[in-house]
Amino acid sequence: MIIHNEQVHPFVLNNRSLQYPDQLAAFLHQQGTFYFPALETGLFPAAHLSARGHYTGYNNVWVRDNIYIAHAHYVVGKIDIAVKNVEAFLLYFQKHRQRFEQIIHEKADPINPMNRPHIRFDGKTLEEINEQWSHAQNDALAYFLWLYCKLARAHHVLIQPQQLEILGLFPLFFQTIRYWEDEDSGHWEEARKIEASSIGAVVAALDMMQQLMVENSIKSVNTAGKTVTLTLLDELIAKGRNALSHILPAECIQPGQERLYDSALLFLIYPLEVVDTSQADAILQGVITHLQGEHGIRRYLGDSFWCANYDELMTEKLRTADVSQDMSARDALVKKGEEAQWCIFDPIISTIYGKRSEHKTDEEYVAKQIYYFNRSLGQLTGPDSGFREFLCPELYYLKGDRYLPNDVTPLLWTQANLMIAFNQIEQTVQRLGLK
Repeated sequence: MIIHNEQVHPFVLNNRSLQYPDQLAAFLHQQGTFYFPALETGLFPAAHLSARGHYTGYNNVWVRDNIYIAHAHYVVGKIDIAVKNVEAFLLYFQKHRQRFEQIIHEKADPINPMNRPHIRFDGKTLEEINEQWSHAQNDALAYFLWLYCKLARAHHVLIQPQQLEILGLFPLFFQTIRYWEDEDSGHWEEARKIEASSIGAVVAALDMMQQLMVENSIKSVNTAGKTVTLTLLDELIAKGRNALSHILPAECIQPGQERLYDSALLFLIYPLEVVDTSQADAILQGVITHLQGEHGIRRYLGDSFWCANYDELMTEKLRTADVSQDMSARDALVKKGEEAQWCIFDPIISTIYGKRSEHKTDEEYVAKQIYYFNRSLGQLTGPDSGFREFLCPELYYLKGDRYLPNDVTPLLWTQANLMIAFNQIEQTVQRLGLK
């Protein structure tokens, strides 16, 4: 197992992380590993950038990343942070509701991603960014709907006519674009295709909204001159599940765009919990067998983003540019086995196995939980990383003959996932009576 910082090594050897998670968590909090710099709005930039990373644009807000950060805080009991975050998003979507309405009423073409609700924007002003971007990301919109409804079901956020009117725009939007067969740019903001990870996120969101309505005896929601009923939600969920039954455990089966393995599918297991055990097993096996590396986990085979010597092959302007319309130039740079290895996945796999051990006392599940938790610790930056120590990188890429963290360090999404993995480890310790 690769350990980038020797100071965490004592907590990793012989699975000692299972015995001392509270001590390690306290140590990492002191080191700033879990520092989340919130904006006044309650939203978060994608990364806490050093000067070398300003060119990336990760100072902006991404819907998807923020929901993972908010959800992580909710999981560890910092509910006020999660609530402020989703309420800010509700204001943002209310402010730009015409994006939904114009597509719902077929006055704007969803083929043009700039016509869709923008999933990357200025978090300080809640204004859109006047820059071409791959805004066709159904998963990002679904994540917001999912978490807002989840918090509403727990009575942490309001669910009155004003809020319902905005939430109702989402299923109508998904209906209009026929999300179950819509080509979107998905989690990785790249070439558009029909992706199981996006479809699954929408199914989870619609199901959460349906449960919210049932529990609150809400029979329908009127918005944008249309009506969202429980029957409509039933129909939309069924279409998504039917699509998933044909695609999973692959990410995409479109001719010419097939992708058998994609780590974004892990999120359908946790936190969305939208796949059954057999589907989850197949997804896990595919990721672990085909995408797992020594320093992290690849997003998918042939991923050219931050491939070997990326900083030398691509100018700063091009490194994080929108490539959704044409990825051929960037894809020509990657060689087999030299894809970047990401740090957001190991904590999720650890959490998945930890959740499984709750329902079935199985030493193998606990061992796997610890193993992937330790891998996550191993990814924290060391003294020779070029960054401050104990930070959570976005990914490690091959630079010459070494794997180094890329310029987006620390990534708040990685921090959020690690925070959840810590929480799950602590629950395992308590359940097994080791504390």
